[in-house]
Amino acid sequence: MSTNVETLARPLEIPQPSNDPAAPLVMRLVRDFGAVWIDEATVAGWLAGGGNRVVLLTGDAVRFPEGQDVAAVLPELMKSFPNRFIVAAVPRESEDAVARRYGAVRWPTLLFFRDGQYVTAIAGMQDWDVYLNALAAALVMPPSRAPTIGIPVVSQLARANDAACH
Repeated sequence: MSTNVETLARPLEIPQPSNDPAAPLVMRLVRDFGAVWIDEATVAGWLAGGGNRVVLLTGDAVRFPEGQDVAAVLPELMKSFPNRFIVAAVPRESEDAVARRYGAVRWPTLLFFRDGQYVTAIAGMQDWDVYLNALAAALVMPPSRAPTIGIPVVSQLARANDAACH
């Protein structure tokens, strides 16, 4: 078997980012299933509306095609958990800012919130059973701190206890 040296020397083609403001399945999620558009300026206000809320970050449709798969699965999850959560989608140009704010580092990601507070995230496209179990867990788990980059706050009492242990 011979290999073509010219083929090996060619760089891999990287898909160009989509210039579509929203891929078709995200548009369908908003148009047909009641999701709303939010961005870095409106996300906090939308989350303050209370209850269980899910924010969809799909990533660029060309570079991360599984984001469209998640957009297609989300209405089915809404049907499996009727009236348990509402959904928002973030336009591509705002996704990086929203992702940084809540510590999302992988595309696609579903961010879960309750009463304005971060709960958890599901990153990537998952098997149906994984989604069902993860969503059921997210709907009952307590809010937590978003996994953002920052310096953890340590109280004086915790430092004193650490010093006493050593």
